[in-house]
Amino acid sequence: MMLKEFKNIYIASVALIIIMISGTIGFIFIENYTLVEAVYMTIITVSTVGFEEVHTLSDGGMIFTSLLIIFSIGIFGYFLTSVTRVFIDGEYRKLAQTFYKNKKLKKLENHIIICGFGRNGRQAAIELLKLNETIVVIDNSPNIMNEDINEGFLMNKNVTFIAGDASHEETLQKVNTDKAKALITTLPNDADNLLLVLSARDFNTRMRIISRASDENMFSKLKRAGADNILMPDIVGGSRMAKLVSEPDIIEFLEMIMLREGVDVNLEEISCDDLASCFVNSTISDLDIRKKTGANIIGLKQENGSYVFNPSGNIKLKKEDKLFVLGTVPQVNKLKELLETGLYFNEK
Repeated sequence: MMLKEFKNIYIASVALIIIMISGTIGFIFIENYTLVEAVYMTIITVSTVGFEEVHTLSDGGMIFTSLLIIFSIGIFGYFLTSVTRVFIDGEYRKLAQTFYKNKKLKKLENHIIICGFGRNGRQAAIELLKLNETIVVIDNSPNIMNEDINEGFLMNKNVTFIAGDASHEETLQKVNTDKAKALITTLPNDADNLLLVLSARDFNTRMRIISRASDENMFSKLKRAGADNILMPDIVGGSRMAKLVSEPDIIEFLEMIMLREGVDVNLEEISCDDLASCFVNSTISDLDIRKKTGANIIGLKQENGSYVFNPSGNIKLKKEDKLFVLGTVPQVNKLKELLETGLYFNEK
């Protein structure tokens, strides 16, 4: 609709310019008006303001003026209507929003793309916004930009909505997929998710891709296509229900940590890529992390992809390792500073 309205303004403007040039030339040749007189006469004729003519018109001038009025009155009215509609219907505001959105998209990097804004996509967006992540939502629903439905999301500066088909390369290119940190696809159709994973992986080989699946047979296909993680809501939901029966307190405790509702505690993954040189060949015990930061290392992912739960103190840290740390925000931040700078390493 917006493009159509601006196209109408363009057409009306061209037609109005042609009428103005024709009128000016006509008055010069028929009535021997000067250029200024001809332009003035054309303007008052086209706009039908009712001013008197510059000089008394000849019979040829009267006929020409009559024809000019007949042809111009409709074009001038069409021009005014097209311009007025842009401002009254808010098309100008939509154009400005589109301009700033495109400008914002070009600057995006290290963001998270959510494809599909159903129940799963919406919940993922809610949780990511709690972590202050920057997200881009792609959905082909005509209501995706409906302020009554998504007002809370549309008002958030960390969210950008794109109406379109996420499986199209043009759409993925538009949202800077090559600079994204992660992509989550929650499309209801498994085949669509598979196609999207294939396309997204071509754009970015480094980002994490998480896909939803309904059919167990799609699990291996999505893995081969490039998905790092595949979630099946029915299986996850059923397992959680069973655990809530057998181990309810453990599940609630873990959910409090992961969802961070009303608790000042984080379970975070910390990469050892920037491990300080003073920690080379040092063990977890040498760091004395609990005493110096208050945080706890509850798990470790090694270079070969294996996991170590509740790692012992004699394990040596490597730059390829990833630590799973439990602690408050200040404690986790202090641990990051310790690992990167060795600032508290020699403190007793």
